[in-house]
Parts: sequence; structure tokens; C-alpha cells
Amino acid sequence: MGDSDRMERRRAVAADRVARYERMVEIRAFEDRVQGLFSEGRVHGTTHTAQGQEAVAVGIAAAVQTTDLVTCTYRGHGIGLALGMTPEVILGEIMGRDIGCVGGIAGSMHLCDRELGLLPTFAIIGAGIPVAAGAALTAQVRGTDDAAIGVFGDGAANIGAFHEGLNLAAIWNLPVVFICENNQYGEYSRIDLTTPIEDLADRAASYGIPGIIVDGQDPDQTFEAVSAALAVARSGGGPTLLEMKTYRYAGHSRADKAEYRPEGEFERWYERDPINTFRARLESEGLLAPGDAEAIDERVAARLEAALQAVEESPPATVDAMFGNIYAPV
Repeated sequence: MGDSDRMERRRAVAADRVARYERMVEIRAFEDRVQGLFSEGRVHGTTHTAQGQEAVAVGIAAAVQTTDLVTCTYRGHGIGLALGMTPEVILGEIMGRDIGCVGGIAGSMHLCDRELGLLPTFAIIGAGIPVAAGAALTAQVRGTDDAAIGVFGDGAANIGAFHEGLNLAAIWNLPVVFICENNQYGEYSRIDLTTPIEDLADRAASYGIPGIIVDGQDPDQTFEAVSAALAVARSGGGPTLLEMKTYRYAGHSRADKAEYRPEGEFERWYERDPINTFRARLESEGLLAPGDAEAIDERVAARLEAALQAVEESPPATVDAMFGNIYAPV
């Protein structure tokens, strides 16, 4: 799939709420498939999935323009798909195949697609925050109306890069939106065991910037919040911190069964599953007719099966591949 086709995927998410629903279904199915492949021993190394956080990914992708730059975490498959990356290139990277977005040498945690605005995803907690500030500084110096998005988890709000990045962005009035995916857990630790405040958005006041709490289970709200924050950034209004309250259904990584969760917590969050609630809303508005959701499920399943076949037919990355892309012409 060429760049024009991938941009078409991006435009579809931006222009049509039903397309956003389909992308959410694709992200969920993709992550489930990755978990299955890992359990079968077909994915090496580690991988981190984001079932339950689909509304955040599609809200971001629908709001950004094609020249904006996005940084995110090692739990970035969904954001990559929402921005227009294909299942083939992400799954290929995860499975170490030549078809992967970085040639199969980077794995699940280091996705990248510069044409779509996704800077390399970060394995280090919070590392993308200062990089997003740097991308915003680039836009400011060049005088463009581009902006940057820095996506990170709630655990990152307790490290130095968070405070340094927000402080610098506030002082220099940078066009950046910081988005905290508060999925309630920093790795294996629940937020109330690591953080003395309930709302991380409150920390924005320390830097004199807006801090806004968003329902991260609602793709309409995530889209509206990111769009508004980007409008502020582009108009010279500086950075915003958005705290997306969401939940990850899977454990932290790989075979983690998340047995540390309090009883009933998962069930309470699943009652507001972003895909189920968005589907019901679209049906009530008449945008999804009877049978449409089932057709989307079938279409997504077929697309993922075709992607897996393409990946399995692609050659594995070679050892020599790790020495490519080390130097760039100047």
C-alpha cells in the first residue's frame, strides 16, 4: 500500500465517525491477534497491547493534520493503525519480517512512519514527552502551523521528563498537546499506589497551562478535546495537558494476566467499553443500520487474515539489516 492509500485510511478516520468505529474495531482485533500470536510462540521478545484504549487513538488521528508529529509509547500499535499505518507493516515489524515498518529489526516497541507523522515510539517511560516539545519547537522556529502531540501513560507523569517537558513547553509557548493515557496502571502498579492525586490534569496548573480531563472511553469526546487543544496550539496559545481517563484490558505485557487488579474493576470499566458504547450511539443515530456492525467485523477479520498471510510470506529480517539507517545524508 502506497503513501496515498495510507493517507486515505487517515482521511477516512478524520471524515467519518463510522470509519472511526471501524478503525476501533480493527485496533481491538489486531491487538487480540497479536496476543494470540505471542501465546503461539510466533512473536519473539515482548509486546504491549492496548485493548480498551481505542477511543484515544482514533480521537487523536481524527484531529491531527498530516504534517503534525506524534510521539507515543511502546503501547503504540493502536495509534499507528489510527494514523494510517497498515496492519501488514505493524504486524510485520512485531514478527521481525522484512515487510515491517522499520524492516523487522525494531519490534513491537519501536514503530515509526515519518510520512504519517509518527516519530519512533519509545520504550523508555516518558521519553517521548521532551521529543514532542522539540518537534513543536521545530514548527515554531520554522513558522509553520504544525503542532506536536506527545502521548504517554499515567506512570510517566511521575518522572522528570514529564515536568521538564511541560515546563519547557510552557516557558517557550510551544505548539504541543500533551496527552496522558491514564489507563489506571503504570506497568503493574495501580495509580493510587504511586500517585498522591486523583486527577493528573491538575498538575498543568503548576506550569500555567490548561489541564483538561477527558472521557477516554468516548471517541467523540477525545476527538473534540484534541481538536480544541490543537486549535489553541496553532493559534499561538501554547501547550495543553489532556488527561484521557481510560483502561487497558490486557496486562502490562506479554503473558501478564493482571491478577493484581481489584475484584470487579475490569467488569466496571467494561460496562463502558468504547467500542460497544460507540456502536450503540451510532445505531441510535441511524448511522449504523442493522447488519452494518457485523459486516464491519467480517471486513476487519478478512483484512487481518490477509495481513497475516502477507507477513508470513515476507522474508525475515537479516542480521545485516540492523546496520542500515544508521547514517543519514546531510
